[in-house]
Amino acid sequence: MSRAGYDAVVDVDDEGDLGHTDLQEDLEFHNSTFNEGQQAGRKGNTASLLPPPVTAGSGGGGQGSSSSSKRHLWSIAFYAQYFDVDTSSVLSRCWAALFPRANFLDVLEGNPDLYGPFWIATTVVLILFLGGTISQYLSSTGQGPFAYDFKLLSGAAGLIYGYTIGIPVLLYGALRYFGSESANLLECWALYGYANLIWIPVALISWSPITILNWVFVGVGCALSVAFLLRNLYPVLSATDRQTSKVLLVLVVALHMGLALAIKILFFAAGSPVAGGGGGGGNDDATPPPAEPPRLF
Repeated sequence: MSRAGYDAVVDVDDEGDLGHTDLQEDLEFHNSTFNEGQQAGRKGNTASLLPPPVTAGSGGGGQGSSSSSKRHLWSIAFYAQYFDVDTSSVLSRCWAALFPRANFLDVLEGNPDLYGPFWIATTVVLILFLGGTISQYLSSTGQGPFAYDFKLLSGAAGLIYGYTIGIPVLLYGALRYFGSESANLLECWALYGYANLIWIPVALISWSPITILNWVFVGVGCALSVAFLLRNLYPVLSATDRQTSKVLLVLVVALHMGLALAIKILFFAAGSPVAGGGGGGGNDDATPPPAEPPRLF
């Protein structure tokens, strides 16, 4: 009998039964006599019906590979790579930021994202606006209708977004200037972005009219977030010389304490400067101007 690709010859005894014949001795395989040109043509026809493999453009270093992997600043693909993270990874990173047990840069596993920092900062902005509004409402005299002041919202956005974006850029520039090769801007953004997570519970409980209690809440949030930053930034800052690393550590602590102080004074104190003097009920405490005396003539 013959199959495609080989010929098989089987010897059978006279009785028509294989019996106890050793198949390995009676079964022999021979090279096929098919035309190799026909097989090559058949293979070419089959390959033409299938799409090219995914890695076809990556080999050879051709022009197609360089154009497919090239991402421009104005393309969505350039920014999509920084949001390539699933929900479970974001939740695990949030948990690691609130209860740090290991270095946060190890938790990132070489894949820092901007998805978590963006939504954390946005949530902090909204909660600061709501908490500041409630704080102003409780501190108002109640003599007139309470008016919402959306300067609190713009002030919170400028403070949180400016701090989360600007400080990592300055820190990255300083580290690169002083010769730290391990500095990474995306990791700095992720670190500061997830460090803002502590301000969500702080903003939720710091709207009470008890001033000393608000100071305690903001102080605890500041201490936890500073400890989180120092623990993860120290290996990067220590890559510079000793004096420079000390100066950078002091600046990191001072700037973060300034953020905590701004949050307390601007959003959880009566007469917030961001709200233009306190927002509740308008200008209730102002003395009305004296009435003009009537004219006789």
